[in-house]
Order: sequence, then structure tokens, then C-alpha cells
Amino acid sequence: MAEDKRKIAAVVVTYNRLDKLKTVLRCMEEQTRLPEQLIIVNNAATDGTDQYLAEYKANFKFADKIQLDIVTLPTNEGGAGGFSAGMRRSYELGADFAWIFDDDGYPEPDALEKLVDGYDAASAKLGTNIPFACSLVKFIDGNISEMNNPMTTWDWGRLMAQGLNIALVSRCSFVSVLIPRWVMESYGLPYKEYFIWFDDAEYTIRITDGCPGIQVMDSVVLHDMGSNKGVNYSMIDEKNIWKFEYGARNEGSYHLHHEGMYQYLRFCAMVMNHMRRGGVAKPLQKRIYKKLIEAWNFNPKIDYPQVPVKD
Repeated sequence: MAEDKRKIAAVVVTYNRLDKLKTVLRCMEEQTRLPEQLIIVNNAATDGTDQYLAEYKANFKFADKIQLDIVTLPTNEGGAGGFSAGMRRSYELGADFAWIFDDDGYPEPDALEKLVDGYDAASAKLGTNIPFACSLVKFIDGNISEMNNPMTTWDWGRLMAQGLNIALVSRCSFVSVLIPRWVMESYGLPYKEYFIWFDDAEYTIRITDGCPGIQVMDSVVLHDMGSNKGVNYSMIDEKNIWKFEYGARNEGSYHLHHEGMYQYLRFCAMVMNHMRRGGVAKPLQKRIYKKLIEAWNFNPKIDYPQVPVKD
């Protein structure tokens, strides 16, 4: 078998979850197929992450196999900004693929190997370039991760019918996703302006306009997210309202500016119904409505990695 000379950059975005980051890095080091590059994006963490990463780099035991690159952002840019910065850096370093995931996603030892094998097998069967490959995401107890299920296509079982344990999907979350270099060149990077929520959905929808992505069932990542439950607008409270505000603005903007008024109004009606059925407090509902209106003037432009960043 010919040597695989493709370079894969593992991109980890972290913010104030140092203990979980340590677990992620340990999982990286245990991969049966090591990435050629490891990019750690420190989202201006305040919990000692910077000191730990300085020590980690100074004592990096895989320096002869993996190019380690630490990107420290001056301010917290959220998951969206972190992934945008990390993917851009992977492009600058010449990676053929960016393998992106959060700092609470723990890949099993063969996760990357299976993901690459699945990508190659699916590409051969479909005879086309596949825009992304994502892993099967489980909760830490082994059950399916409720909030990380990709959206399947109408013919999701096409590759399964041909003997591959792979489903066709149209969107997924950024827990473990392999993204080719050509995708970044053609479709740009995730909208960093989204900060958090819907950045992964928008991006994977954007890059699947010509071909669906795939979910490789044999590539498994555990998501250590506290409680295993999905999210919807009936669950808003004082503690999580800030996240839903980003979600309402971002998804509202996407529907309005990329799909049209009808889809935007449908989304607004869905949000309204969920909040009413969930008994969300009226002051919190008003904050969400304000963000839905804000979406009218919120329309980020695509940022391409081959275009230098302006000072």
C-alpha cells in the first residue's frame, strides 16, 4: 500500500476547561493514526490554560512526529471564532485536512484512523469529492449524544446498502469533523461573527450544496457535556439565555438572508411556540424577540483562508 502523504491538522478549541483539555490531548496522543499537526486554539482562557500549554509545548513528547502550534487569541471569540482561527491556521500550515473538535470531545484511539478510512471508502464509492466526514458522537456513558445527531439526507442509507457503515448527512456539529483543504478554499471558513451556536450547522449546510457529507459510524468520540439532552427554546432560563440569544440571532439571520422571508418567519413562529409551551418567563421571551429582530441587520460575509487577514 502506498504511503499516505496527506497531512491532517487536529484543531482543538478551548476556553476555561483545562481538565477536559488535558483529557482531549491525552486522547490525541493515543491515536492509532496520529495527526501530522496539532493546533490548539486558546480562546483567551483565564483558568491557567496558557501556562499549561506553555509547559505542554516545552515538553511535547511527539515533537518528532507532530507539528505543535498554539494559537492564543487576545479575546474570547467563542467556538465559532476559535474554529475559524484554527482552520485558517491549518490552511496556512499546509494541511490537507482539518480535524476539528471541541475541548470536551474525547476521540477513541482509532477515531481518526476510522474517519480517514471512511472518507476514502465513501469517496471511492460515490466517485466525487466529499465535503466533510463526521464521527459518531456518544455521551460519556456510551449512549448517543442527544444534541450531536447529524441531519441525514433522504437517501442516508445509500453507502450502507453497498456494505459501508457510513450514513449520508447534510449537517453536523463540530465535535469531530474532518474537513478537506479544498472545502476551505471553495467555501471559506465558519462565520466567526456567530460566536457560538448554529455556526457548525450553517457551515456544514453551506459546504454540502453539491454533495452530502458522511457520518462514519466506526469513528467514535465521547462528548463530556454534563447532561445528555438536546436543546430547544422551551428550555430557556436565566442561566442559559445568553446562549439562546446567540442562537436566535444566528439562525434567524441564516434563514432570512440565505433562504428568504418565509423560512425566517417559520423559524420565528417555531421559537415563539416553544417558548410559550415551555412557560419561558416573559422578560426572557422579550430578549429572544429582540435578537430575532437584530438578525435583520446581522449578515456576516464569508472569510476565505487564502485571503490574508487585514491588520
